[in-house]
Amino acid sequence: MKRKIVIAAVTAAVLAGGGAATAVAFADDSDHDREVGSSLASDRAAEVDVKEAVAAALKAVPGTATEAELDDEDGGLVWEVDVYGSDKVRHDVTVDAGNGKVLDRHADKDEDDDHGDDHGGRASGPARVSLDAAVDAALKARPGTVTSVDLEHDRDGRAQHWEVEVDAKDGREHELTVDAATGKVTADRVDDDHDDHDDD
Repeated sequence: MKRKIVIAAVTAAVLAGGGAATAVAFADDSDHDREVGSSLASDRAAEVDVKEAVAAALKAVPGTATEAELDDEDGGLVWEVDVYGSDKVRHDVTVDAGNGKVLDRHADKDEDDDHGDDHGGRASGPARVSLDAAVDAALKARPGTVTSVDLEHDRDGRAQHWEVEVDAKDGREHELTVDAATGKVTADRVDDDHDDHDDD
């Protein structure tokens, strides 16, 4: 997914250089004046966590959250949340990562991505395990800060598992797989140059 590249770059800059790196990463914020601004630069992280961002998105667009990613937009951190709405239409909702306000929302009926028929619109149904529950399971297994959650489907549109990226307390980025039916963590990989490296 294209946004993960941006997240990885921002995360690496923050971890490597602290506040100074954050200032460089956000230095081109010329005319986009979010309330998040300086507080995020000093804290080096989003003040609104993934579960709070999803709650804000679902308040704006009732339905089921199927993806959430921390992203850098115009020099400020935002959460990009995908919601399969109660109107049976997929929506993209942007939430300010500094104050939890919904900045943008729009229906995305025609997007064609790696998930084929996308996130849960078929009659086979959504995941038994919610995004929040998947986040809880991932953080229990690997404490840290979640930067991305994504519901993966098979070709028939059935929810298979959640992919949860965590900036862990061990200083590394982990990608955990959470079973969408049982809520169990089935894999814990370190997301580095060695893609097949397991950290179980």
